[in-house]
Parts: sequence; C-alpha cells; structure tokens
Amino acid sequence: METSILRKKFLYFLVFAGSIALLIIFIPFIEPPLKDYFSSVFGARDPRMGDPAGILFEQILRVFKVILWMALIISTVRFLNYLIFSTALRSNAYEISSLIRNVFSIIVYIVAFFVIFNSQYPGVDLAALFTTSTILGVIIGLALQDTLGNLFAGLAIQADQPFQIGDVVKIPGKAEGIVENISWRGVKIRTFQNKLVVISNSVLGKDAIEVAPRDNLNARTLFFNTLYSNSPAKTILSVREVVRQVENVSQKMRPVVRVKNLGDNGIDWEIKYWLEDYSKYNDTDALIRQRIWYVFQREKIDFAYPTRTIYIENKPAEAGFVEANNNIIFERLDKVPIFAPLSDRETRKLADACRVRIFAPGESIVRQGQKGNSMFVIHRGSVKIQITEDGVSQTLQNLREGDIFGEMALLTGEPRTATVVAEDETEVFEIRNRSLKPILEANPELVKSLSDIIEERRAYHHEATPDDKTQQQPDKTKVFDSIKKFFRLKH
Repeated sequence: METSILRKKFLYFLVFAGSIALLIIFIPFIEPPLKDYFSSVFGARDPRMGDPAGILFEQILRVFKVILWMALIISTVRFLNYLIFSTALRSNAYEISSLIRNVFSIIVYIVAFFVIFNSQYPGVDLAALFTTSTILGVIIGLALQDTLGNLFAGLAIQADQPFQIGDVVKIPGKAEGIVENISWRGVKIRTFQNKLVVISNSVLGKDAIEVAPRDNLNARTLFFNTLYSNSPAKTILSVREVVRQVENVSQKMRPVVRVKNLGDNGIDWEIKYWLEDYSKYNDTDALIRQRIWYVFQREKIDFAYPTRTIYIENKPAEAGFVEANNNIIFERLDKVPIFAPLSDRETRKLADACRVRIFAPGESIVRQGQKGNSMFVIHRGSVKIQITEDGVSQTLQNLREGDIFGEMALLTGEPRTATVVAEDETEVFEIRNRSLKPILEANPELVKSLSDIIEERRAYHHEATPDDKTQQQPDKTKVFDSIKKFFRLKH
C-alpha cells in the first residue's frame, strides 16, 4: 500500500516538475519573438518615447520566471519532505513532529526566494530593503509576540526532545495524560478522563514536566501496612508473588517489597514494580490492591489501623466475607464422595486441619508443573481446569461447589498436571498431606477410593487430549502403589 502511494506521488511530481522545467528551458527561445509581438501590438508609435511595452513585457516575464522557479522549488521540497519524513524515517520509534517539517520547508523557501529574486533583479538589494523596514518589523514583532514565543519554544522542545508522541506526561496543576500531537503552537495531551488539553509551547518551557516514556519500563510504588505481630518474611513472599501475577506488571524486573517505616500503628510497607504499559497504571494499581486484600485473607495477615481511642465501645462486626467455621467445613467434607469411607470422627479431624483460602476472580489457585502438597475442596464459587501445550491454553472442564482438585499432586507427589483458575470469588478448603497421612494409615479403604478418583481424572485428561501420543492409559495398580509409596503406608 505504501509503495503504491509513493509510486503515485513520484509520478505526479515527475510530471509537474518536468513540465515546469521544460517551460523554463524554452522561455529563452520564445522570449525574443514574444517581445517583438508585444511591442508591435502595444508599443508606442512615436520612436522618441522608446519601447515601454517591451520593458513592461520584460518585467512581467521576470515575475513569471520567479513564479515558475518557486513552483519548482516548492514541489521538490514537498516531495522530499514526504520521502524523508513519511517514508525513510517511518521506522523510527517516535513520530517526527510536523514542526520540524514546517521549519525545514520555510528555511528552504526563504533561501530559494532570495537566490531566484537576485538572479532576476540583480540591482535590487533585498537585505537593505528588509533592514530599513524598522517600524514595520517592530509592529509585526509586537503583534506576533506570543506566536513567535510558541514557535521558538517549540523549536527548543524539538531540539531537546524531552518527550515524544505516545509518552505519558504530568504537568503539575495543568494536565496528566498521553501526548497526542506536537505542533508549532503547543502540545495536545489526552487525559485519562478522555479529555483533550492543549498547552502552549511557551508555557511548557517554564514548567517542570514528569515524563514516562512509552518504550521504557516505568516504575510505580504502592503502600500498605501490617501489624507488628505479622511475620515480615511471610508478608514479603506473599505480596511479591501476587504482584508478579498481575497483568501489565513486567516480568523483566522483579517486584520489590520492602519495609518503608516502623510506624505508630504497625509496619509501613512499600511495593515497587515496573509496568509494560504505563498509561494503564490506574487499573494496575487497583488490581494489585485487590490481590493484596485476598492474599491477606488467605495467609492470615492483618492490616494495621490506629488503636488510640478516647472511649470504649463494642466494636461492630466488620462488613465483608465471613469465614467458614469447623462445622461448615465438616458438613462440606462429609458430602465429598472420596471421603465416604471415613467415620465422623475422622472427617471431623480432617476438617479441623483444613485451611480456608479465598481467591479473586481470574487468580490462579495452582499452576501447571508446580510442585504441590495439598488438594482442594470447592466450598463457594467455581474454577476452570486449563492445560497449556505448545503455548496454547485449553480449558478441560469447569468445577463448582463440592468438587475437588489437586489430589494427584497431593497423593502421588507428582507436579501439578493443570492450572486451576478461579472464575469468580472462590472459597476452597485446603487439605495438606501431613493432615491426611494419619487418616490413610487408619483407613485402607480411603486409599482405594482415592486411587479410583485419580484413575478417572487421568482417563478424562487422556480423552481430552487425544493428539498427545505420549499420554499413556492410567494404571490403577500403579496409582495405588504410588499413594502407598508417597505416604509410606505399610498396609
């Protein structure tokens, strides 16, 4: 498409410039007969008056030559302008401002006009003519004071290039947004409220500008706090992991979670992370704050808050999610088919050892290939099971309340075979291997039940991926032996 446009513009330029050039070449040959004809028709009859018609014809012809030469120069400059700025420099990462093109064209036009005018009127001194027009220059200068200020400030901005089109800029007290256009008059900024703000170049030259280049990893900082009773090491690991999983957070730079201050009410923390697209920092900040709340609920980390009071009252129950108690966990586990062989006492013991965990919509609960030592029972919400092959993610099935997942890694020690992602806010009960081992030792039937479930899951996975020739049919005996070996069961 661009090649055809360039070819068309070149053809137009060749025809137009060639026609003017031929006309300029043939003017000296047709000038004498035309002058004689003009003198004969419009000339004076009295020889004492000279030849005023011929003189007039020469002046008109000189003006016509100046116009032809300027037309040739303008067409050439415009074509070269398109060729250089729109084609040759298009691979540049930043768009070339129209200000540079205009300044380049004006300089060439002025120089060309002086040269052409002096060639046709060698006796006229243009420099003296302009320097003697002092009053006219003062009047024009005062009238164009703001315009010239914007023009020269724009030239300074282009020379220094503090920002480019597409960068995010912040001008205190005026605007913050994405640069859309840079002209001789000013800069157009598209704010995050989708409003267009135009700021003159002369104003920009006096203000401090904060720039976030679009092809740069720009950092952001967020703050939160925790109680002194919470482990700093646990807080760092938990927060850093959820920040890395948030969209638009660059994987090239590791997020930094560090203690900012030891405050009056708790530990003040600072998160520093790098963005792939800085223009979306508002959404990314909000998503990180949401994920921090969820990970604090899962890991039993508490936000700090002021504790100084001047009166005592019963603290009202905080609105939010109410965590399931042991009775609710017991009722849920009692309905899970694989735990049917358990007695009420064993189910109660397993419920006491469960961990309640809450995940945000779109958050990964387990990841494919990750080493795990626990299984999960869905109490509220839903999840989707995904596998990734050759870089393509495929959803195998959806699980809802009462379903289980993760039992393969828990019971056999194998890495996670799939990624499990929460579709909405999901509450799960996590059962770890150390709480399950005493029950398996006392209840051999549960080992058989779990091996049957694993066999069915593997068979389903094999049917869902028939193109995988390396996938082997499940072997119930091997699964049973793997569970015994992993938990070191003697029966």
